[in-house]
Amino acid sequence: MTDLNTIAENYIAAWNESDAARRQALLKAAFTDDVSYRDPIMQGDGHNGLAALIDGVQKRFAGFRFSLKGKPDGFGDTIRFSWNLGPQGADSVIEGTDIGVVENGRLKNVIGFLDKVPAQ
Repeated sequence: MTDLNTIAENYIAAWNESDAARRQALLKAAFTDDVSYRDPIMQGDGHNGLAALIDGVQKRFAGFRFSLKGKPDGFGDTIRFSWNLGPQGADSVIEGTDIGVVENGRLKNVIGFLDKVPAQ
């Protein structure tokens, strides 16, 4: 398996990239072509589906940034890592944990869990 930190950092970089062309390159580096992403409120398949999800999150939370929380871990072809989302330099507003299946150093499947969400 590719280094777990690199896999998680590539994931975070793709979610933070606002330029569509640069994001596509990051998606290719971080995810297989047939990636599947699921969390409690959204889902997407393939690079285009994931790009649409990222675009939606960036529009809804303009100016927010993702960051890794703690250290990724995993075994076999599975990775688990936690993340924060919030304004840069401030406390996170949303936190989550993602579990992914890795294939040839890239994420093939991602299941996301929301650990902290703002009150509605």
